[in-house]
Amino acid sequence: MADYNRSDLDTPVAAKRKRLFSFDDDAVGAAAEKVARFFGTGQYLMWQSLLVIVWICLNIGGFWWNWDPYPFILLNLAFSTQAAYAAPLILLAQNRQEDRDKVTISADRRRAEETKADTEFLARELAGVRLAIGDTVSRDYLRRELDDLRSLMERIEAKLDDESADRIDSHAELREPTQGDVADDDFRK
Repeated sequence: MADYNRSDLDTPVAAKRKRLFSFDDDAVGAAAEKVARFFGTGQYLMWQSLLVIVWICLNIGGFWWNWDPYPFILLNLAFSTQAAYAAPLILLAQNRQEDRDKVTISADRRRAEETKADTEFLARELAGVRLAIGDTVSRDYLRRELDDLRSLMERIEAKLDDESADRIDSHAELREPTQGDVADDDFRK
């Protein structure tokens, strides 16, 4: 007996319809765009003008294969057929371009939203940095404090020098005499 999965039994079988012709919409659209682009070029106008001139010359010239006499009904029919196909091809190309433009606009809108969000984030971060810098020591403030500290140290050193000089003068009498000092003291007396 065959093993059946529950999911296989729950899913209805859809019969695929066979088509006589299968068209790839993208391939038809790409071909329509190529034709529409060609219709809008000077090269197309040159070739069409050349064809019309040759057509008229061959039919007016009196040759025996004069297949389209003067009112040129066959030429008008060809132009009508061309216009009947050209208009839908141009519209198809415009629709495809419009679809591409929609995708591009959507991507641009998404990119603009991301840029706006990034800008707002950076603005908040910059404000936070500014607040944090306000609490830190600046270079000028530190320089002033170091200058004040240096002047205070110089004053302390000056006071220490004065104090040590006073001690040396007051203790000059208390120092031990050296050999020359004793002789000088005896001589003075």
